[in-house]
Amino acid sequence: MFRLDNKNALITGSGSGIGAAIAEVFAMAGAKVYVSDINPEAGMAIREQLVRSGHSAEFLQLDVADPESCRTASEKVLDSDGKLDILVNNAGIGAVGNMEQTQTEDLDRMFNVNVKGMYHVIRFFFESMKDRKKGSIINMASIGGIVGVRDRFAYCISKFAVVGLTKSMALDYAESGIRVNCICPGRVETPWVKKRLSEYPDPEEAYRQMASTQAMKRMGRPVEIAHAALYLACDESSFMTGETMVIDGGWNAGK
Repeated sequence: MFRLDNKNALITGSGSGIGAAIAEVFAMAGAKVYVSDINPEAGMAIREQLVRSGHSAEFLQLDVADPESCRTASEKVLDSDGKLDILVNNAGIGAVGNMEQTQTEDLDRMFNVNVKGMYHVIRFFFESMKDRKKGSIINMASIGGIVGVRDRFAYCISKFAVVGLTKSMALDYAESGIRVNCICPGRVETPWVKKRLSEYPDPEEAYRQMASTQAMKRMGRPVEIAHAALYLACDESSFMTGETMVIDGGWNAGK
């Protein structure tokens, strides 16, 4: 296993799903993990689970859409440890609808969380990384940031922006020691997806239809995305920046 000993990592939106899986994998690899989530009950539950397993973990309540919340989180981490080695921008929201069904406020909310939220968190930790000439930033995008997805108008726009943010930062700071990459998952069995499936008249058929967009005919598991994040976080990926790692069960292979 790739190791993260003596490294500190903050994962936004890590109260459930992919974020929680990343927190667990990073902790198992030796990192001190900062679980952060807008939902304190969910975030604390993950933190307590990690501590019970003998890992080093703290919880920070964090609303990425609120710059002051991001500032406070960065001050707590840097005052406590003096550094942040790994930042995983995983917090995000989804929405269903085409252009006609999308209101201006829907688009604003999507960008405030999925794009500006990443910017806020990065901005408050960046100076410390730059001073140390070291850091790995991992942004969670989506297959919807690589190819268009029907009835995901606002979501796709936001995730294409995340890919652009990643590539732009990677080029600007390639010589600074800070690496910036992103992961583009296909459909993954997260609590949010499971909740959406439960709203269909036939959840099992809805699963099959959603999974059929991927060549493997199944959805991904959060831990499969988490191990990709581990590679991007560790020193073994030190020559990798500006990349979009697509993990989609073959969805994009035929595009």
